[in-house]
Amino acid sequence: MKQLTIFLISVLFSFQSFSQKVNSEDSLAIRKIYDIALTNGKSYEWLDYLSNKIGSRLSGSLGAEKAVIYTESVLNELGLDRVWLQPVMVPKWTRGLPEVAYIETKNGKTNANICALGGSVATPENGIKAEVIEVQSLAELEELGEEKIKGKIVFYNRPMQADLINTFRAYGGAVDQRYAGAMAASNYGAVAVIVRSMSLRLDDFPHTGSMGYGDLPEEMRIPSAAISTNGAEYLSEMLKSNPSLKFYLKQNCMTHADVQSYNVIGEITGTTNPDNYFVIGGHLDSWDLGDGSHDDGAGCVQSMEVLRIFKELNYKPKNSIRVVLFMNEENGLRGGKKYAEEATKNNENHIFALESDSGGFTPRGFSFDTNNANFNKVLSWKPLFKPYFIHSFEKGGSGADIGPLKKEGITLVGLRPDTQRYFDYHHAANDTFDAVNKRELELGAAAMASLVFLFDKYGVE
Repeated sequence: MKQLTIFLISVLFSFQSFSQKVNSEDSLAIRKIYDIALTNGKSYEWLDYLSNKIGSRLSGSLGAEKAVIYTESVLNELGLDRVWLQPVMVPKWTRGLPEVAYIETKNGKTNANICALGGSVATPENGIKAEVIEVQSLAELEELGEEKIKGKIVFYNRPMQADLINTFRAYGGAVDQRYAGAMAASNYGAVAVIVRSMSLRLDDFPHTGSMGYGDLPEEMRIPSAAISTNGAEYLSEMLKSNPSLKFYLKQNCMTHADVQSYNVIGEITGTTNPDNYFVIGGHLDSWDLGDGSHDDGAGCVQSMEVLRIFKELNYKPKNSIRVVLFMNEENGLRGGKKYAEEATKNNENHIFALESDSGGFTPRGFSFDTNNANFNKVLSWKPLFKPYFIHSFEKGGSGADIGPLKKEGITLVGLRPDTQRYFDYHHAANDTFDAVNKRELELGAAAMASLVFLFDKYGVE
Protein backbone atom coordinates (compact mmCIF):
# COMPACT_ATOMS: atom_id res chain seq x y z
CA MET A 1 0.00 0.00 0.00
CA LYS A 2 2.84 2.33 0.90
CA GLN A 3 4.55 1.61 -2.42
CA LEU A 4 1.31 2.30 -4.32
CA THR A 5 0.93 5.61 -2.49
CA ILE A 6 4.50 6.59 -3.32
CA PHE A 7 3.89 5.61 -6.97
CA LEU A 8 0.70 7.70 -7.21
CA ILE A 9 2.42 10.70 -5.62
CA SER A 10 5.28 10.30 -8.08
CA VAL A 11 2.89 10.18 -11.05
CA LEU A 12 0.99 13.23 -9.77
CA PHE A 13 4.23 15.14 -9.22
CA SER A 14 5.45 14.23 -12.71
CA PHE A 15 2.13 15.34 -14.21
CA GLN A 16 2.23 18.64 -12.32
CA SER A 17 5.82 19.22 -13.38
CA PHE A 18 4.89 18.47 -16.99
CA SER A 19 1.88 20.83 -16.83
CA GLN A 20 4.00 23.59 -15.33
CA LYS A 21 6.63 23.05 -18.01
CA VAL A 22 4.04 23.14 -20.80
CA ASN A 23 2.39 26.26 -19.38
CA SER A 24 5.77 27.91 -18.98
CA GLU A 25 6.79 27.04 -22.54
CA ASP A 26 3.47 28.19 -23.93
CA SER A 27 3.56 31.39 -21.92
CA LEU A 28 7.02 32.22 -23.29
CA ALA A 29 5.95 31.40 -26.86
CA ILE A 30 2.90 33.65 -26.60
CA ARG A 31 5.02 36.40 -25.08
CA LYS A 32 7.28 36.23 -28.14
CA ILE A 33 4.28 36.42 -30.44
CA TYR A 34 3.05 39.58 -28.71
CA ASP A 35 6.53 41.10 -28.66
CA ILE A 36 6.86 40.74 -32.43
CA ALA A 37 3.37 42.03 -33.15
CA LEU A 38 3.75 45.08 -30.90
CA THR A 39 7.35 46.07 -31.62
CA ASN A 40 7.89 44.92 -35.19
CA GLY A 41 4.40 44.47 -36.57
CA LYS A 42 3.50 44.99 -40.21
CA SER A 43 -0.30 44.91 -40.04
CA TYR A 44 -0.72 48.68 -39.60
CA GLU A 45 1.68 49.42 -42.46
CA TRP A 46 -0.20 47.03 -44.75
CA LEU A 47 -3.54 48.52 -43.75
CA ASP A 48 -2.22 52.01 -44.48
CA TYR A 49 -1.44 50.98 -48.04
CA LEU A 50 -4.68 49.05 -48.51
CA SER A 51 -6.77 51.97 -47.22
CA ASN A 52 -4.92 55.05 -48.39
CA LYS A 53 -3.23 53.90 -51.59
CA ILE A 54 -6.04 51.66 -52.85
CA GLY A 55 -9.18 52.72 -50.97
CA SER A 56 -12.62 51.16 -51.26
CA ARG A 57 -12.74 47.64 -52.66
CA LEU A 58 -16.31 46.79 -53.66
CA SER A 59 -16.53 43.50 -55.56
CA GLY A 60 -15.93 43.94 -59.25
CA SER A 61 -14.29 47.35 -58.82
CA LEU A 62 -10.83 48.54 -59.79
CA GLY A 63 -10.06 48.91 -56.07
CA ALA A 64 -10.82 45.23 -55.48
CA GLU A 65 -8.57 44.28 -58.39
CA LYS A 66 -5.71 46.40 -57.03
CA ALA A 67 -6.18 44.90 -53.56
CA VAL A 68 -5.80 41.39 -54.98
CA ILE A 69 -2.56 42.34 -56.72
CA TYR A 70 -1.17 44.10 -53.62
CA THR A 71 -1.95 41.40 -51.07
CA GLU A 72 -0.66 38.66 -53.36
CA SER A 73 2.64 40.55 -53.64
CA VAL A 74 2.88 40.96 -49.85
CA LEU A 75 2.28 37.24 -49.26
CA ASN A 76 4.95 36.40 -51.84
CA GLU A 77 7.41 38.66 -50.02
CA LEU A 78 6.82 36.71 -46.78
CA GLY A 79 8.44 33.64 -48.30
CA LEU A 80 5.49 31.32 -47.78
CA ASP A 81 5.54 27.83 -49.24
CA ARG A 82 2.66 28.60 -51.62
CA VAL A 83 0.80 31.70 -52.75
CA TRP A 84 -1.98 31.62 -55.32
CA LEU A 85 -5.14 33.28 -56.58
CA GLN A 86 -8.40 31.33 -56.58
CA PRO A 87 -10.78 32.57 -59.32
CA VAL A 88 -14.33 33.41 -58.29
CA MET A 89 -17.15 35.12 -60.19
CA VAL A 90 -18.58 38.03 -58.20
CA PRO A 91 -21.48 40.48 -58.58
CA LYS A 92 -20.79 44.01 -59.72
CA TRP A 93 -22.95 46.89 -58.49
CA THR A 94 -22.05 50.55 -58.89
CA ARG A 95 -23.40 53.57 -57.03
CA GLY A 96 -23.07 56.11 -59.83
CA LEU A 97 -23.41 59.83 -59.10
CA PRO A 98 -23.95 60.87 -55.45
CA GLU A 99 -27.49 60.52 -54.15
CA VAL A 100 -29.71 63.55 -53.62
CA ALA A 101 -32.53 63.77 -51.07
CA TYR A 102 -34.56 66.39 -49.25
CA ILE A 103 -37.61 66.78 -47.03
CA GLU A 104 -40.17 69.13 -48.50
CA THR A 105 -42.68 71.06 -46.38
CA LYS A 106 -44.70 74.22 -46.82
CA ASN A 107 -41.77 76.11 -45.30
CA GLY A 108 -39.19 74.86 -47.76
CA LYS A 109 -36.70 72.05 -48.29
CA THR A 110 -34.25 70.42 -45.88
CA ASN A 111 -31.50 68.25 -47.31
CA ALA A 112 -31.26 64.67 -46.05
CA ASN A 113 -28.13 62.52 -45.90
CA ILE A 114 -28.87 59.25 -47.69
CA CYS A 115 -27.02 56.58 -49.63
CA ALA A 116 -28.32 53.83 -51.88
CA LEU A 117 -28.27 50.36 -50.36
CA GLY A 118 -26.11 47.80 -52.14
CA GLY A 119 -28.07 45.99 -54.82
CA SER A 120 -30.80 48.60 -55.05
CA VAL A 121 -32.25 49.76 -58.32
CA ALA A 122 -32.03 53.39 -59.33
CA THR A 123 -34.83 55.90 -59.13
CA PRO A 124 -36.34 57.24 -62.36
CA GLU A 125 -34.15 59.88 -64.02
CA ASN A 126 -36.01 62.74 -62.33
CA GLY A 127 -36.09 61.05 -58.94
CA ILE A 128 -39.07 60.17 -56.74
CA LYS A 129 -41.13 62.55 -54.64
CA ALA A 130 -43.88 61.17 -52.44
CA GLU A 131 -45.47 61.27 -49.02
CA VAL A 132 -43.82 59.23 -46.29
CA ILE A 133 -45.24 56.63 -43.94
CA GLU A 134 -43.13 55.69 -40.93
CA VAL A 135 -43.08 52.10 -39.63
CA GLN A 136 -41.13 50.26 -36.95
CA SER A 137 -41.10 46.79 -38.49
CA LEU A 138 -41.89 44.71 -41.54
CA ALA A 139 -44.87 43.25 -39.69
CA GLU A 140 -46.39 46.71 -39.37
CA LEU A 141 -46.81 46.86 -43.14
CA GLU A 142 -49.43 44.14 -43.00
CA GLU A 143 -51.33 46.00 -40.31
CA LEU A 144 -51.37 49.20 -42.39
CA GLY A 145 -52.28 47.47 -45.64
CA GLU A 146 -52.06 48.62 -49.24
CA GLU A 147 -54.58 51.41 -48.76
CA LYS A 148 -52.24 53.37 -46.48
CA ILE A 149 -48.97 52.42 -48.19
CA LYS A 150 -49.61 52.52 -51.94
CA GLY A 151 -47.86 55.40 -53.68
CA LYS A 152 -45.83 56.35 -50.61
CA ILE A 153 -42.25 56.03 -49.46
CA VAL A 154 -41.96 53.62 -46.54
CA PHE A 155 -39.64 54.90 -43.81
CA TYR A 156 -38.27 52.11 -41.59
CA ASN A 157 -37.20 53.73 -38.35
CA ARG A 158 -36.57 50.95 -35.85
CA PRO A 159 -33.25 51.75 -34.15
CA MET A 160 -30.73 49.20 -32.99
CA GLN A 161 -31.66 48.18 -29.45
CA ALA A 162 -29.57 50.40 -27.19
CA ASP A 163 -29.81 48.31 -24.01
CA LEU A 164 -28.11 45.28 -25.60
CA ILE A 165 -24.47 45.29 -24.51
CA ASN A 166 -23.45 43.10 -27.46
CA THR A 167 -23.93 45.49 -30.37
CA PHE A 168 -23.88 42.62 -32.88
CA ARG A 169 -27.07 41.35 -31.30
CA ALA A 170 -28.54 44.84 -31.63
CA TYR A 171 -27.52 44.91 -35.29
CA GLY A 172 -29.04 41.49 -35.90
CA GLY A 173 -32.31 42.66 -34.38
CA ALA A 174 -32.63 45.62 -36.74
CA VAL A 175 -31.01 44.62 -40.03
CA ASP A 176 -34.04 42.80 -41.47
CA GLN A 177 -35.61 46.15 -42.38
CA ARG A 178 -32.52 47.03 -44.41
CA TYR A 179 -32.22 43.74 -46.25
CA ALA A 180 -35.89 42.90 -46.83
CA GLY A 181 -37.52 46.33 -46.48
CA ALA A 182 -37.93 47.07 -50.18
CA MET A 183 -39.09 43.56 -50.99
CA ALA A 184 -41.81 43.72 -48.34
CA ALA A 185 -42.95 47.30 -49.04
CA SER A 186 -43.22 46.71 -52.79
CA ASN A 187 -45.95 44.15 -52.20
CA TYR A 188 -48.12 46.92 -50.74
CA GLY A 189 -47.52 49.40 -53.56
CA ALA A 190 -44.78 51.55 -52.02
CA VAL A 191 -42.69 53.54 -54.50
CA ALA A 192 -39.44 53.52 -52.49
CA VAL A 193 -38.06 52.82 -49.02
CA ILE A 194 -35.67 54.68 -46.76
CA VAL A 195 -34.15 52.86 -43.82
CA ARG A 196 -32.64 54.21 -40.61
CA SER A 197 -28.90 53.50 -40.66
CA MET A 198 -27.66 50.54 -38.65
CA SER A 199 -25.75 52.54 -36.05
CA LEU A 200 -26.15 53.35 -32.36
CA ARG A 201 -24.50 56.74 -32.76
CA LEU A 202 -26.40 59.87 -33.75
CA ASP A 203 -24.52 61.44 -36.66
CA ASP A 204 -24.88 62.49 -40.29
CA PHE A 205 -23.32 59.42 -41.93
CA PRO A 206 -25.70 57.12 -43.82
CA HIS A 207 -24.63 53.47 -43.61
CA THR A 208 -24.99 51.31 -46.70
CA GLY A 209 -25.20 47.50 -46.76
CA SER A 210 -26.73 44.74 -48.82
CA MET A 211 -30.42 44.46 -49.60
CA GLY A 212 -32.38 42.03 -51.73
CA TYR A 213 -35.51 41.68 -53.80
CA GLY A 214 -35.96 37.94 -53.57
CA ASP A 215 -38.10 36.68 -56.45
CA LEU A 216 -39.75 40.03 -57.18
CA PRO A 217 -40.06 40.69 -60.90
CA GLU A 218 -38.04 43.61 -62.25
CA GLU A 219 -41.04 45.89 -62.59
CA MET A 220 -41.85 45.57 -58.87
CA ARG A 221 -38.36 46.44 -57.62
CA ILE A 222 -38.30 49.80 -55.86
CA PRO A 223 -35.34 51.98 -54.82
CA SER A 224 -33.95 51.45 -51.34
CA ALA A 225 -31.74 53.92 -49.44
CA ALA A 226 -30.34 54.40 -45.96
CA ILE A 227 -30.74 57.68 -44.10
CA SER A 228 -28.36 58.88 -41.38
CA THR A 229 -29.49 58.48 -37.78
CA ASN A 230 -29.71 62.26 -37.35
CA GLY A 231 -31.73 62.42 -40.53
CA ALA A 232 -34.04 59.67 -39.31
CA GLU A 233 -34.63 61.47 -36.02
CA TYR A 234 -35.40 64.72 -37.81
CA LEU A 235 -37.73 63.12 -40.36
CA SER A 236 -39.62 61.31 -37.63
CA GLU A 237 -40.14 64.53 -35.68
CA MET A 238 -41.27 66.38 -38.80
CA LEU A 239 -43.82 63.66 -39.60
CA LYS A 240 -45.41 64.09 -36.19
CA SER A 241 -46.28 67.71 -36.96
CA ASN A 242 -46.71 67.36 -40.71
CA PRO A 243 -47.80 63.85 -41.80
CA SER A 244 -48.34 65.02 -45.38
CA LEU A 245 -44.78 66.21 -45.98
CA LYS A 246 -43.01 64.88 -49.04
CA PHE A 247 -39.60 63.28 -49.42
CA TYR A 248 -37.52 63.47 -52.58
CA LEU A 249 -34.73 61.07 -53.47
CA LYS A 250 -32.64 60.42 -56.53
CA GLN A 251 -30.06 57.68 -56.90
CA ASN A 252 -28.20 56.40 -59.94
CA CYS A 253 -27.02 52.90 -59.00
CA MET A 254 -26.80 49.97 -61.40
CA THR A 255 -26.27 46.20 -61.32
CA HIS A 256 -23.95 44.85 -64.01
CA ALA A 257 -23.04 41.37 -65.22
CA ASP A 258 -20.88 39.27 -62.89
CA VAL A 259 -17.11 39.66 -63.26
CA GLN A 260 -14.14 37.50 -62.35
CA SER A 261 -12.21 38.22 -59.19
CA TYR A 262 -10.09 36.17 -56.79
CA ASN A 263 -9.58 34.88 -53.29
CA VAL A 264 -5.95 35.49 -52.30
CA ILE A 265 -4.36 32.50 -50.55
CA GLY A 266 -0.98 31.88 -48.93
CA GLU A 267 0.21 28.74 -47.12
CA ILE A 268 2.84 27.46 -44.73
CA THR A 269 2.92 23.68 -45.27
CA GLY A 270 2.67 21.55 -42.15
CA THR A 271 5.60 19.38 -41.05
CA THR A 272 3.68 16.54 -39.39
CA ASN A 273 0.16 16.71 -40.84
CA PRO A 274 0.49 18.60 -44.15
CA ASP A 275 -2.91 17.36 -45.32
CA ASN A 276 -4.68 18.92 -42.33
CA TYR A 277 -5.54 22.56 -42.97
CA PHE A 278 -5.94 25.57 -40.73
CA VAL A 279 -7.50 28.70 -42.28
CA ILE A 280 -7.09 32.26 -41.00
CA GLY A 281 -8.85 35.01 -42.89
CA GLY A 282 -10.91 38.11 -43.46
CA HIS A 283 -12.71 39.56 -46.48
CA LEU A 284 -10.80 41.71 -48.92
CA ASP A 285 -13.81 43.49 -50.40
CA SER A 286 -15.43 46.49 -48.73
CA TRP A 287 -18.27 48.89 -49.35
CA ASP A 288 -17.55 51.93 -51.48
CA LEU A 289 -18.28 54.87 -49.16
CA GLY A 290 -15.16 54.67 -46.97
CA ASP A 291 -11.95 52.70 -47.43
CA GLY A 292 -13.06 49.67 -45.41
CA SER A 293 -10.32 49.88 -42.78
CA HIS A 294 -12.38 48.26 -40.03
CA ASP A 295 -14.61 46.22 -42.36
CA ASP A 296 -12.56 44.29 -43.19
CA GLY A 297 -9.13 45.60 -44.02
CA ALA A 298 -8.23 45.04 -40.37
CA GLY A 299 -9.14 41.36 -40.51
CA CYS A 300 -7.13 40.83 -43.69
CA VAL A 301 -3.91 42.38 -42.42
CA GLN A 302 -4.26 40.65 -39.03
CA SER A 303 -4.58 37.30 -40.80
CA MET A 304 -1.54 38.01 -42.96
CA GLU A 305 0.36 39.06 -39.85
CA VAL A 306 -0.25 35.67 -38.20
CA LEU A 307 1.76 33.92 -40.91
CA ARG A 308 4.44 36.63 -40.89
CA ILE A 309 4.88 36.21 -37.13
CA PHE A 310 5.28 32.46 -37.52
CA LYS A 311 7.88 33.00 -40.24
CA GLU A 312 9.81 35.47 -38.07
CA LEU A 313 9.73 33.04 -35.14
CA ASN A 314 10.83 30.27 -37.50
CA TYR A 315 7.87 28.31 -36.17
CA LYS A 316 7.26 25.10 -38.12
CA PRO A 317 3.58 24.24 -37.73
CA LYS A 318 2.45 20.65 -37.54
CA ASN A 319 -0.55 21.38 -39.76
CA SER A 320 -0.69 23.38 -42.98
CA ILE A 321 -1.77 26.94 -42.20
CA ARG A 322 -3.42 29.11 -44.83
CA VAL A 323 -4.30 32.75 -44.90
CA VAL A 324 -7.34 33.31 -47.11
CA LEU A 325 -8.44 36.81 -48.11
CA PHE A 326 -11.99 36.23 -49.27
CA MET A 327 -13.62 38.27 -52.03
CA ASN A 328 -17.28 39.37 -51.97
CA GLU A 329 -18.41 38.88 -48.40
CA GLU A 330 -20.37 42.13 -48.43
CA ASN A 331 -22.82 41.45 -51.22
CA GLY A 332 -22.82 37.78 -52.03
CA LEU A 333 -20.38 35.65 -49.98
CA ARG A 334 -19.09 34.24 -53.25
CA GLY A 335 -15.48 33.98 -52.05
CA GLY A 336 -16.31 31.98 -48.93
CA LYS A 337 -18.59 29.65 -50.85
CA LYS A 338 -16.04 29.15 -53.62
CA TYR A 339 -13.25 28.34 -51.17
CA ALA A 340 -15.41 25.71 -49.43
CA GLU A 341 -16.51 24.30 -52.78
CA GLU A 342 -12.91 23.87 -53.93
CA ALA A 343 -11.89 22.39 -50.57
CA THR A 344 -14.59 19.74 -50.93
CA LYS A 345 -13.73 19.09 -54.56
CA ASN A 346 -10.05 18.55 -53.65
CA ASN A 347 -10.89 16.40 -50.58
CA GLU A 348 -8.98 18.76 -48.31
CA ASN A 349 -9.28 18.06 -44.60
CA HIS A 350 -9.96 21.40 -42.95
CA ILE A 351 -9.91 21.06 -39.16
CA PHE A 352 -9.70 24.67 -37.96
CA ALA A 353 -10.74 28.10 -39.29
CA LEU A 354 -10.44 31.52 -37.66
CA GLU A 355 -11.98 34.71 -39.04
CA SER A 356 -11.50 38.34 -38.07
CA ASP A 357 -14.43 40.44 -39.31
CA SER A 358 -15.54 42.56 -36.36
CA GLY A 359 -13.22 45.53 -36.69
CA GLY A 360 -9.71 46.36 -35.54
CA PHE A 361 -10.67 47.29 -31.99
CA THR A 362 -9.19 45.92 -28.73
CA PRO A 363 -9.52 42.13 -28.73
CA ARG A 364 -11.64 40.71 -25.91
CA GLY A 365 -11.70 37.03 -26.81
CA PHE A 366 -13.07 34.49 -29.25
CA SER A 367 -16.31 32.73 -30.06
CA PHE A 368 -16.20 29.04 -30.94
CA ASP A 369 -18.37 26.81 -33.06
CA THR A 370 -16.94 23.52 -31.86
CA ASN A 371 -17.53 20.45 -29.71
CA ASN A 372 -17.28 20.36 -25.93
CA ALA A 373 -13.88 18.66 -25.95
CA ASN A 374 -12.27 21.47 -27.93
CA PHE A 375 -14.07 24.16 -25.99
CA ASN A 376 -12.93 22.72 -22.66
CA LYS A 377 -9.39 22.67 -24.03
CA VAL A 378 -9.72 26.36 -24.85
CA LEU A 379 -10.99 27.11 -21.36
CA SER A 380 -7.87 25.46 -19.94
CA TRP A 381 -5.79 28.00 -21.91
CA LYS A 382 -7.49 31.02 -20.34
CA PRO A 383 -4.58 31.63 -17.89
CA LEU A 384 -2.25 32.00 -20.90
CA PHE A 385 -4.43 34.80 -22.31
CA LYS A 386 -5.17 36.53 -19.01
CA PRO A 387 -2.01 38.74 -19.06
CA TYR A 388 -3.26 40.18 -22.37
CA PHE A 389 -6.78 40.91 -21.09
CA ILE A 390 -8.29 38.28 -23.38
CA HIS A 391 -11.06 36.98 -21.16
CA SER A 392 -14.13 36.16 -23.26
CA PHE A 393 -14.32 32.56 -24.54
CA GLU A 394 -17.83 31.63 -25.60
CA LYS A 395 -19.54 29.02 -27.70
CA GLY A 396 -21.43 30.58 -30.57
CA GLY A 397 -20.85 31.95 -34.06
CA SER A 398 -17.61 32.33 -35.97
CA GLY A 399 -17.63 34.23 -39.27
CA ALA A 400 -19.55 34.49 -42.52
CA ASP A 401 -16.74 33.51 -44.89
CA ILE A 402 -15.63 30.44 -42.96
CA GLY A 403 -19.23 29.37 -42.35
CA PRO A 404 -19.45 27.36 -45.62
CA LEU A 405 -16.58 25.17 -44.35
CA LYS A 406 -18.71 23.93 -41.47
CA LYS A 407 -18.83 20.17 -41.12
CA GLU A 408 -18.32 17.63 -38.38
CA GLY A 409 -14.78 17.70 -37.06
CA ILE A 410 -13.92 21.32 -37.84
CA THR A 411 -13.53 24.05 -35.25
CA LEU A 412 -14.72 27.48 -36.42
CA VAL A 413 -13.63 30.57 -34.49
CA GLY A 414 -14.32 34.29 -34.62
CA LEU A 415 -12.07 36.98 -33.12
CA ARG A 416 -14.22 39.12 -30.82
CA PRO A 417 -12.96 42.68 -30.30
CA ASP A 418 -14.74 45.26 -28.17
CA THR A 419 -18.01 45.86 -30.02
CA GLN A 420 -19.12 49.25 -28.73
CA ARG A 421 -17.71 51.45 -31.51
CA TYR A 422 -17.87 49.10 -34.48
CA PHE A 423 -21.26 50.21 -35.78
CA ASP A 424 -20.22 53.85 -35.61
CA TYR A 425 -18.18 53.07 -38.74
CA HIS A 426 -19.71 49.94 -40.26
CA HIS A 427 -20.53 50.46 -43.99
CA ALA A 428 -20.19 54.26 -43.72
CA ALA A 429 -17.93 56.93 -45.20
CA ASN A 430 -16.08 57.31 -41.90
CA ASP A 431 -14.75 53.73 -42.00
CA THR A 432 -11.30 55.04 -42.80
CA PHE A 433 -7.71 54.40 -41.74
CA ASP A 434 -7.67 57.17 -39.13
CA ALA A 435 -10.42 55.31 -37.21
CA VAL A 436 -8.09 52.35 -36.55
CA ASN A 437 -5.75 52.35 -33.54
CA LYS A 438 -2.36 50.81 -34.34
CA ARG A 439 -1.91 49.09 -30.99
CA GLU A 440 -5.43 47.65 -30.91
CA LEU A 441 -4.94 46.24 -34.41
CA GLU A 442 -1.64 44.62 -33.43
CA LEU A 443 -3.10 43.16 -30.23
CA GLY A 444 -5.77 41.46 -32.32
CA ALA A 445 -3.18 39.91 -34.64
CA ALA A 446 -1.18 38.64 -31.65
CA ALA A 447 -4.27 37.11 -30.04
CA MET A 448 -5.08 35.30 -33.27
CA ALA A 449 -1.54 33.99 -33.70
CA SER A 450 -1.50 32.76 -30.09
CA LEU A 451 -4.71 30.79 -30.49
CA VAL A 452 -3.56 29.26 -33.78
CA PHE A 453 -0.24 28.29 -32.15
CA LEU A 454 -2.00 26.48 -29.29
CA PHE A 455 -4.42 24.61 -31.52
CA ASP A 456 -1.61 23.62 -33.86
CA LYS A 457 0.52 22.38 -30.97
CA TYR A 458 -2.16 20.47 -29.07
CA GLY A 459 -4.43 19.45 -31.91
CA VAL A 460 -8.14 19.63 -32.67
CA GLU A 461 -10.38 16.98 -31.15
